[in-house]
Amino acid sequence: MREKPIRAVAFGDSLTVGYQSPTSENPEGLSTPYAGFLKERLGDKIEILVKGISGELTGEMVIRLQQDVITHHPDYVIILGGSNDLGCGAQPQAVMRNLTILYERCKAADIKPIPVTVPSILGFERLIPSRRLLNQMIQEYARRHQLPCVDLFAATSDPHTGELLRRYSNDGLHLTTEGYQLLAELLDQRVFRPLISPA
Repeated sequence: MREKPIRAVAFGDSLTVGYQSPTSENPEGLSTPYAGFLKERLGDKIEILVKGISGELTGEMVIRLQQDVITHHPDYVIILGGSNDLGCGAQPQAVMRNLTILYERCKAADIKPIPVTVPSILGFERLIPSRRLLNQMIQEYARRHQLPCVDLFAATSDPHTGELLRRYSNDGLHLTTEGYQLLAELLDQRVFRPLISPA
C-alpha cells in the first residue's frame, strides 16, 4: 500500500490537452483532459501534471521532454503521441523511433513510461493501417520492456472496421468527453489502481 501519492505527467498532443471540437453539448469546445478525470477517480492518491500541446509531433515532444517531464521527477509519464505525425505522412517506423527515444530517456531518468496506443480515425480509412502498424510496435516495445500499456485504439474503435467509433469522437480525430473518460478509466484500472490497492 503506497503512503505517498503517485506523481505522474500526462505528456502528448491535443489528445492529452483534451481538445474537443465544439458541439451543441459543448458549444465552446472546452477541453476535457483525461488527466482531470483520472484525478477525479484517484483523488489524493495521485498528483498529475498535464503537459500537452495541440498539433505537436513526436520530434517536438523529444525536444521538450527534459523541461516538461524529467525536471518534474515524476514516478510515471503517460506518453500519447504520433497521431499528428501519421496525419502528416510520416512512416510508423520513424514515429516509433521518436517514441522509443522518449521511453528510453524517461527510463534513464528513473521515470516509468506508460505507452498509450494512438486512437483510430473516422472518415480517412486509408490512414488506419499506419495507425495499426505503429500501435503494434508500441505494444511490442511495452511487452519487451515489461511496461504497462493502454490500448486506446482497441478500446475506442469498431472491432470490424477499425474505424474510430462515433460515440467517442465528434470530429473523427479527437475524443469526446466520453472518450477521454474512458482513457482515464483504462489508466486507473490497468495501471494505477493496482499500485494503490495491490491484490
